[in-house]
Amino acid sequence: MASKYMKAILSLNSNAKCNYPVSFTTDEKTGEVTITENIDSITWLEGTTPISKEDIIAEATRLENVATQEATDKETKKASAKQKLQDLGLTVDEIKEAFGI
Repeated sequence: MASKYMKAILSLNSNAKCNYPVSFTTDEKTGEVTITENIDSITWLEGTTPISKEDIIAEATRLENVATQEATDKETKKASAKQKLQDLGLTVDEIKEAFGI
């Protein structure tokens, strides 16, 4: 699984080769893992043309926005389908049992 900034780099240049420091911290109470990527220290490899930090951050933000919108669209479509089935006379329980929504 590619990290947030690596996804952005590969979105901008699918042939990019690079490395940079990544650290992982685990919250002792929740067990949640936080990933910290240090894109200030990117080493570009095999002749890869460097991509600016600003461009990487902008692309990461764009990709996050696309993913958020896709998730929202999916939920909207699910709610619309559920309502259409209810309009056809199915109960909420029937819809849940038959379609899992």
